[in-house]
Amino acid sequence: MNRVYAWWHALERGSSQDWMTNVGLLLLLSACLWAAWLLVTRHLLRAAGKTRLVWDDALIHAVRRPVSWLIWLWPAAFSLGVMIDNLTDYPTAFLSVVRHLMLVWTFIWVLLRLITNAEDAISANAKDATTINAISKILRLTVLVVGGLVMMQNLGLSLSGVLTFGGVGGLIVGMAAKDLLANFFGAIMIYFDQPFKLGDWIRSPDRQIEGTVEKIGFRMTVIRTFDQRPLYVPNAVFSSIVVENPSRMLNRRIKQKISLRYRDVDRIQPVVDSIKAMLVAHPDIETTHRTLIVNLDHYGASSLDILIYTFTKTTNWVAYQEIQQDVMLKVAAIVQQHGAEFAFPTSTLHLSQSPERRLESVRMEQAAG
Repeated sequence: MNRVYAWWHALERGSSQDWMTNVGLLLLLSACLWAAWLLVTRHLLRAAGKTRLVWDDALIHAVRRPVSWLIWLWPAAFSLGVMIDNLTDYPTAFLSVVRHLMLVWTFIWVLLRLITNAEDAISANAKDATTINAISKILRLTVLVVGGLVMMQNLGLSLSGVLTFGGVGGLIVGMAAKDLLANFFGAIMIYFDQPFKLGDWIRSPDRQIEGTVEKIGFRMTVIRTFDQRPLYVPNAVFSSIVVENPSRMLNRRIKQKISLRYRDVDRIQPVVDSIKAMLVAHPDIETTHRTLIVNLDHYGASSLDILIYTFTKTTNWVAYQEIQQDVMLKVAAIVQQHGAEFAFPTSTLHLSQSPERRLESVRMEQAAG
């Protein structure tokens, strides 16, 4: 064990004479460690696949590739130092910093992959994928910022100076990029207020915005319109417009007016009662917790108008259209069943007759009598 430690210490200082053998041993050691690592992770993946936890699979997949790269790059840095020490007069002190940066970057890489894997695994069965997506983005940003500060410290930069410069620079950047910051805080408000989430159908009466939410980014939200065009909306827009979310409706409304003739006035009440009974008995109409109205509503210019106001149990648009068609056909059958007819715009024209025509009409009536 002491010989191995002495060999490694001499290798690190570059004082070994048989440097070509040492480089070969390092490469051989890397190959053995890499093969052993692949074998271990393969068995760990099999064991993790038998459990219901998502974190074990996410952790193993997150660690596997970064550690594999580190197994090769770390000895490669030592080998490069040995070659430089024995073939050139250049100093190799910078390689120590490089090795430290390798460790920091590997740790950052593992955390980023772990966050992504956990996000994918949790979002697959989560009801609110938008919140999970927001938390994962904040965690990734935090890891990158902290990792960047650690790497700067390894490079010899003063963190106090960096933070001071960052405060002044942040003020300047904030003034120059106020729209970008407005979009960023708009995204934060969307994540916290949750007026909509991924997959929701939204529209705005203030703007020509309507479609399905595909992505909520830190700068803009991607909405797929119903004619399959992508619509890119800056997040700051949502703080100044009214957004309607039809995806969260509880029921869909059927609101129709049917017009009957004035000569069918004595049939209005039986028609209204039959339509109301039909809606109450309809299996797809919600009558327990929603308003149901069937009444004579208006005296039209040439018709008596009956208002039908009710709600369906489903919110699916295609199913709603089928239910509304069924209701309208049954209403038409009820009108015909009671001997009434639908009205259409009509007008009556009264013509005045001349005295001669009136006298002739009287004579014809007397002759006929």
